[in-house]
Order: sequence, then structure tokens, then C-alpha cells
Amino acid sequence: QVQLVESGGGLVQPGGSLRLSCAASGSIVSFSVMGWYRQGAGNQRELVASITNGGITTNYADSVKGRFTISRDNAKNTVYLEMNSLKPEDTAVYYCNVRYKLLGYTQSAWGQGTQVTVSS
Repeated sequence: QVQLVESGGGLVQPGGSLRLSCAASGSIVSFSVMGWYRQGAGNQRELVASITNGGITTNYADSVKGRFTISRDNAKNTVYLEMNSLKPEDTAVYYCNVRYKLLGYTQSAWGQGTQVTVSS
């Protein structure tokens, strides 16, 4: 019911910036929560940031607070992650995640992931 297409990853030097985008399409038109997770080599997947439908509530991992900003455009069903002051430890595959209601149950969908590499 939901397809997620991520873009914006790449190679950046420490201190640089990147902006990730994730566009959702399909039969679902409203997502209660949209977010970004990441998984570095040898690590478990972790939450980076999330944002509720109205954009009122955002949640960030402590490691990215003050550097990353999550936002969403409901008209486009797109969620963004602005990443500034990037560090080598931010290197990971970043995954988009959305949650929505289907037949009264909360469902979740994942994007295919986009690689972010922070290196000089």
C-alpha cells in the first residue's frame, strides 16, 4: 500500500551538510508518524528523528540534537532530514519509516535506505 523513495545521500566531508528526502506514494494518504532511522556497520538500526502528523511533536536521538532537523510536507507526503555539522560517526545507511492506520491497525513501512558517508 505504501512505497517510499529516499534520496539525498552521498559522501560529505566532516562538518558538511546533507539533506535527505523520502517521498511516500500509494493508497495511504495520511501518516501518523514519519521518521528516519540509521544503521552503521556492525550496529543495530536506531532512531534518528521522527515527526508526528501535525509536525508539532519531533523526537531526536541525543547524538544528533542541535545538528539535524526533521520536517515534513503533508501535501507531498514527504519527510526531510536536514543534517548539518556532520561527523564521521554519522556514517550509516539511513532508512525512512512511516506509520499509518490500516483497518484499525497501525502499520509500518520502510524505504530501501540511502548511504551517508562522512569522511575526509
